[in-house]
Amino acid sequence: MNFSLVGNITQANTLKDSFSTAVAKNVVVVSLCISINYINGTLVHTFIKHEIFNRNPRYILFIHMVFNDMIQLIITVLIHVLRYIVLTLNVSFCCVLLLSATFTTLNTPLNLAAMAIERYIAICNPLRHAQICTVPKTYILIGLIWGLNAIQALPDLFVLLATQPQSFFHSNVFCFRDYLFNNPYMLENRNVMYIIYLSFVGLTIVYTYIRIMFVAKSTNLDAGKARSTLILHGIQLLMCLLTFVGPFLDKVLTGMLFLNYVVIHIIPRFVSPVVYGMRDQTFCKYLKRYLLCTMFQTRSTIKTLQPKMNLAKVSDKSI
Repeated sequence: MNFSLVGNITQANTLKDSFSTAVAKNVVVVSLCISINYINGTLVHTFIKHEIFNRNPRYILFIHMVFNDMIQLIITVLIHVLRYIVLTLNVSFCCVLLLSATFTTLNTPLNLAAMAIERYIAICNPLRHAQICTVPKTYILIGLIWGLNAIQALPDLFVLLATQPQSFFHSNVFCFRDYLFNNPYMLENRNVMYIIYLSFVGLTIVYTYIRIMFVAKSTNLDAGKARSTLILHGIQLLMCLLTFVGPFLDKVLTGMLFLNYVVIHIIPRFVSPVVYGMRDQTFCKYLKRYLLCTMFQTRSTIKTLQPKMNLAKVSDKSI
């Protein structure tokens, strides 16, 4: 499937937008980005502040996904805004943005597979969970996830370096992946790799779900939470799939590009904190405690500053 024409479609749609429409779209996108990343940033801060999460592989993988979503959201929104402001970007700068967005996009499904396997080990092999799922091994696994994605993403850059003159990297282009990395062989290879990649993650989630259900039935174990978590993994995987088929949807639904962009690139970034941060009882407890402490500190600061402000007013009147 070749989606290289989508860049032209998006570019034409951007040029058609009036000034007020363009401003409204970018205000909506930036506002959503700030709101979602504020929630995600609070989760990251809660994770860092409490040692109970730092030593738990489950939460390490979760916060890696949250941090990954934050980076992805910032980059995609930055590209969206820059397309309206300057329309075209320097090729070198565009390559950095697109590769960063690609890395973070590819990270999410593998991170979901890793979280599903961790839950599978915790339920189906609890006696060895502490030995298999250690903190050092978790960080090594995260490094492997980034390494595997580098194998998929960097060939596009190498082909571009090999086929284009040096002057090309000083020119400006419309910053869209299939518009810049448009080698036909690489496009086909990328689509095949995506199919294999997503199939592997999907089968992993399905297999772990089935195994947990069998263990739960045979041992009369209440695995309802683990089952619900894996179902949510499946929902998140479908949202990830939207990212990969996004160019096809843009090509088919040319009149709904902005809505497609919000649904595909922004809304899924809101799922991670809601699914795990708000749903997990332990994390939610510490998150509420942190928010309450912040609220009380803000109130105490205001109360401390009020007498000083009143004294200043009195001094001004006496003068």
